[in-house]
Amino acid sequence: MQRLVHRIQRMDVWLVCYVNRQWKSRVMDWLMCRLTHLGGAFCTITFLVVWWLFTSSPIKQWAVEGFAALAGSHLAVRVCKHYLPRIRPHLRLSELYAFPDALTDYSFPSGHTTAAFSIATVFVLHVPWSAVIWLPLACLIGLSRMYLALHYPTDVVMGAVLGTGFALGAYTLLGAG
Repeated sequence: MQRLVHRIQRMDVWLVCYVNRQWKSRVMDWLMCRLTHLGGAFCTITFLVVWWLFTSSPIKQWAVEGFAALAGSHLAVRVCKHYLPRIRPHLRLSELYAFPDALTDYSFPSGHTTAAFSIATVFVLHVPWSAVIWLPLACLIGLSRMYLALHYPTDVVMGAVLGTGFALGAYTLLGAG
């Protein structure tokens, strides 16, 4: 088991270094610094509030499900960060390009990725064809977290799993599921 954990950790370090250093360019810096904010609290909450205010029933309910998924997954992220503390890549690996105003709290799991997948999954469950828009966007938000050296790949994967799981729960309990 220790060998498996060690192998995953090595792969985590290799992949975050690859994404952060090999993809480095001015265009990617500009793009990733903007994409990452789409998974932040301001953008996700604003999107759901606007959706709720400017749509009619029954699709107004999607925002309620999104809020439930977002709130539940946020609590799970907070608990994980408290009980499974993991130093962020840019603080541990000196060879990474660090970006201004980089976070210094713990990295596991990625809250931005969790938020992106919790909202994306709710919308995909209601309109399956929208997966061609929502899922690549959520994946790009997760990728931006690695590019900015704020998260390891396993942080991002676990964020996607948590966000998806809480969205499925909210959809099942509150929605048409």
